[in-house]
Amino acid sequence: MENKKLQKVSLTGLVVSFLPLATFIPVLLKITLPNGTRGIWSIANIVFVLVGLCLSIVCVRNRESRSVVNIASMIISIFWVLLMAGIVVLALFLNFLQ
Repeated sequence: MENKKLQKVSLTGLVVSFLPLATFIPVLLKITLPNGTRGIWSIANIVFVLVGLCLSIVCVRNRESRSVVNIASMIISIFWVLLMAGIVVLALFLNFLQ
């Protein structure tokens, strides 16, 4: 019973980790979004990354539920977190440079 729940959580973590890629759909379709929509979309991406990372950590911490899906989900989520942190550091650096 517990293992089935953790399998669902791990699959959910993997799906949530890939949701920030949905940002590229309007770009590929050459759709320009209004500023408000872009702001909401960026907040949703941050939430998706953090939720995916938390779900991945919960699944990887348990030895019985550790699998390739959980590890892949965690790697993808860590990549997104590092990418967001890099963007923030670059923005702060360029802001102080001016």
